[in-house]
Amino acid sequence: MIAETTSPLPDVAGLQRLFEMQRSRSLTLPPPAARERRAKLDALERAIRAHRSEIATALAADFRKPRAEVEATEIIPTLAELKHTRSHLSGWMRPRRVATPLTLFGARSEIRYEPKGVALILAPWNYPFYLLMTPLIAALAAGNRAILRPSEKVPQAAAAMAKIVGEAFSPEDVAVVEGPVRLAEALLQLPFDHIFFTGSTRVGKIVMHAAAEHLSGVTLELGGKSPAFVTEDAVLPLAAERIAWGKFMNAGQTCVAPDYVLVHEKRAQAFILRAVAAIEKMYGRSEQDRASNPDFPRLIDERAFDRLERALGDSVARGARIEIGGRFGREERYIAPTILSGVDFASPIMGEEIFGPILPVLTYASLDDAIRQVRSLPKPLASYAFGGKLAERVLRGVQAGGSALNDVAVHLVNPNLPFGGIGPSGVGSYHGWFGFRAFSHERAVLRQARFSLASLLYPPFGKKTDYVLKMMERL
Repeated sequence: MIAETTSPLPDVAGLQRLFEMQRSRSLTLPPPAARERRAKLDALERAIRAHRSEIATALAADFRKPRAEVEATEIIPTLAELKHTRSHLSGWMRPRRVATPLTLFGARSEIRYEPKGVALILAPWNYPFYLLMTPLIAALAAGNRAILRPSEKVPQAAAAMAKIVGEAFSPEDVAVVEGPVRLAEALLQLPFDHIFFTGSTRVGKIVMHAAAEHLSGVTLELGGKSPAFVTEDAVLPLAAERIAWGKFMNAGQTCVAPDYVLVHEKRAQAFILRAVAAIEKMYGRSEQDRASNPDFPRLIDERAFDRLERALGDSVARGARIEIGGRFGREERYIAPTILSGVDFASPIMGEEIFGPILPVLTYASLDDAIRQVRSLPKPLASYAFGGKLAERVLRGVQAGGSALNDVAVHLVNPNLPFGGIGPSGVGSYHGWFGFRAFSHERAVLRQARFSLASLLYPPFGKKTDYVLKMMERL
């Protein structure tokens, strides 16, 4: 286990000094060359590999996250992002030639990608390593300096990440700020060039408001109630198993987890039976087996536990039925993998993003009606559809940050796809090239020749000017 830091927490003045130190270097030193950026990525990878086991130990201490899941969802995707970024970095940094219209005859145009400066990265607790390190990789690739703020809800993981960053970088380049919420609030008062936040929509609004005070750039990775459609032409065993895996991974505390399932009424009972079987296969046949299973994490805190216990109880009181699960253990913050039937959009469990191991199953008679119902709700971070041609209809009809057909969640690990939300589920995107771009300023550069058509429009104006204007319009 990583010991909690014994050094005094930084005060507001200390945060200001840290920021000014990074900003001074950003303003006085030239943008780092590709080899310098790759060297930073190499240093980060060495530190991660050196402390790989400590990361897993820390997450197990914070909320009993199993080692295999830490490897599969935190460490390996981060190392893959590092490898992808390093191999493509020179190409991404190269100025990109673009076409120049005939009205600027003789000129050449290009886009240059420059560092924004100093970035603030605010990470959540549910995937604390991956969701801190992946934005950092993009920020370093773009040539920025960064201050990182892990969630105070995972102190062991935060300490492990501070150790990794401290070994890889000097604080003039990258620094980690651990501690209570007041430090995150103080950081938001500083004029960062870009703020990258992953978390809830409610806190995302606070971050965006703070960024507006300094006109800082923002990338907001938020959440929402991501639907999973199981259509009439879906393969039920495949749909049930993949939805169960995506929902109950990390005890449902995943921003792209399927929040609820919409199943055609003729196939609902068969789907539930398959989903129950999938839970039993993954986590144990009895409630006791599932409660003692070391592969199932716990809720992050009592507040999350109380919220879900209340929502489930209220939904059952309104007629929802527990098909499996429904067991709560307050001392360990354990909530069993649970499937609810008899749910509609007015059920309490449907009032907000669940973010826990409870899967409501809703039924529909008309796919078009179900699509219209989902379209009337805030746009989610992800949407899923299982089936053939009918799944394609869902894809066209439901807008979301990202989507997968006949699978869930896996779209976010493809570094060639942008990952981000839309509207209340997020602003901007990242991963791979899209992360490099998010932390870069795209600078327009035009090189003009000795002769310029624009010179024909200099005063004094006359018939010549009218002729040139008509010619420019035709061009």
